[in-house]
Amino acid sequence: MTEWLTHSWNAVTHFFTTMPWEMWSVWTLTICLLIVGVIGSVVPFLPGPMLIFAAGIVHTVLRSESGMSTWGIVFLSLELVLSYVVDFASGAMGARWFGASKWGIAGVFIGGIAGMFFIPFGLVLGPLIGGVSFELVFAKKQLQPAAKSAWGSLLGTGVGLVLRLIVALLMVATFLLDALVW
Repeated sequence: MTEWLTHSWNAVTHFFTTMPWEMWSVWTLTICLLIVGVIGSVVPFLPGPMLIFAAGIVHTVLRSESGMSTWGIVFLSLELVLSYVVDFASGAMGARWFGASKWGIAGVFIGGIAGMFFIPFGLVLGPLIGGVSFELVFAKKQLQPAAKSAWGSLLGTGVGLVLRLIVALLMVATFLLDALVW
């Protein structure tokens, strides 16, 4: 009657005593970093692409037999740089598309840098205020064209957010393909 219970117990104990816990813990850490990195690519508080890059490096260091190749790390590094270039340039390109002058674009950049210190609202308001104020003060534009270029900055930032998410998903795909397939 209790034979099935002892057999089941032996099977469970055998499963847990032969399991490679180091592998599971490294993969759990890597997957958690990848998930938080993808979330962080759209949430202003988290450095998403940097966390995805860190997941690839940490996984390679802790589990070299299933880690990334040198070319995979190089490609992941290039995608990391691309994500930050897209992030910084998108607001300025949107402002330029909507008629901002070189002063307005400089204001978007400076406002974006200043806005990083006032998270979360500064990330949106910084480029807007910087672009409008530089257009009004230095480019001597009226309020209507200055506000139009600020709207372009906001729109460019939104497009940049979508592109940053796409690059983050591409980074995750690069890691998974390199770690699991190649």
